[in-house]
Amino acid sequence: MGSFVFQSTEIEGLRLVAPMFHRDRRGYFSKTFEREAFAAHGVTLNAVEELETSSSRNTLRGLHFQWRHSQDKLVRVLSGEVYDVAVDLRPDSGTFGKWQGFTLSAKNREMLYLPKGFAHGFLAREDNTVVHYLCGDRYDPGSEDGILWNDPKLGIGWPLDPGEAPLLSERDQGFQTFWEFKQSLLKSMPRETGGNEIG
Repeated sequence: MGSFVFQSTEIEGLRLVAPMFHRDRRGYFSKTFEREAFAAHGVTLNAVEELETSSSRNTLRGLHFQWRHSQDKLVRVLSGEVYDVAVDLRPDSGTFGKWQGFTLSAKNREMLYLPKGFAHGFLAREDNTVVHYLCGDRYDPGSEDGILWNDPKLGIGWPLDPGEAPLLSERDQGFQTFWEFKQSLLKSMPRETGGNEIG
């Protein structure tokens, strides 16, 4: 059946993962997570929540993070295709403020592991796109926040056709810019022992 394949990215800790997969005349069998196999490749995910979302074409969800209960995530697509984006919000990281995007689809079966300390979002490229998450901490509605999807400072290259606009929630339309996030981060750090927790 093969084994997991882990691929490094331009941002430390952010990993593309190909699952174990076997196909024969009956169909296929796949293993998408095994704690020990992931840990052997430096990825520690202690799953707390399992989430799933369905989106129509050009729905954009993000860029989301939590100030408390930082969530690392393993993201995969069960149906359709997304352009999946991670933004490094770790203040001590050498790639703080850097983003990277990946095409995840039901066809390529690739998964994205995001460590704690990232903002995350995706653009659905097909109708009935279903995204599945394993999360390493609980959803905390009292500390959820986000970065504006089209912040010019970040300059994320969302693959929208000319003249197309994404379908956004009212909340996602009103998120802060990355500059505003940095100001909030600086203000919050003295309040929290050992620095800030973001995810």
